[in-house]
Amino acid sequence: MIKVKVCGITNLEDALASFFAGAQALGFVFYKKSPRYIRPDKAVNISGILPKKIKRVGVFVDEKVSTVKKIAQLCGLDMLQFHGQESPEYCKKFKGYKVIKAFRISKQEDLEGISKYKTFAYLFDSFSNTQAGGTGNKFNWKILAQAAKMKPVVFVSGGLTAGNVRKAVKLLKPDWVDVSSSLELRPGKKDHRKIQKFIQTVKFAQF
Repeated sequence: MIKVKVCGITNLEDALASFFAGAQALGFVFYKKSPRYIRPDKAVNISGILPKKIKRVGVFVDEKVSTVKKIAQLCGLDMLQFHGQESPEYCKKFKGYKVIKAFRISKQEDLEGISKYKTFAYLFDSFSNTQAGGTGNKFNWKILAQAAKMKPVVFVSGGLTAGNVRKAVKLLKPDWVDVSSSLELRPGKKDHRKIQKFIQTVKFAQF
């Protein structure tokens, strides 16, 4: 069963709407330059209300190891997603957490060297010169035809919508799909109807 991660959560209403719609994980962006940035203290309050079974994912970009560990413990994170230029050695420093390393894809060559990362999961996203993630842009999924079959776990992100996620699921067969900006009314605020439609589409795409 392909799972859904709704990323860029900034408020309790969107978190609960995602959970009740069937999301298995929520992403909190702790990168201050992101329009979906959330303060750790606010994430703590949301995390404390959520059911334990939903996974809490912290998104970081080239952050200090000590800061990541502090926020992870404070917010009760289950997974750590690194969306910058973090090295394989950096990713090994977080024992006790499932680490997701994100790779921004624009051409086949972007896949070179990723096997050096011995992480729990790989996340494939669209490349942008100006944003570390959350661009809402789709990339050429054909590039991932082989990469999506890799181990460990594979997340696919970048421009996914209720209109195209069925194709992504059929073509790539990822373990997870990761969605953020396409479900928004504005940066940081989700459209609950879009959340429901997206997750329902993912569920039916698997049959």
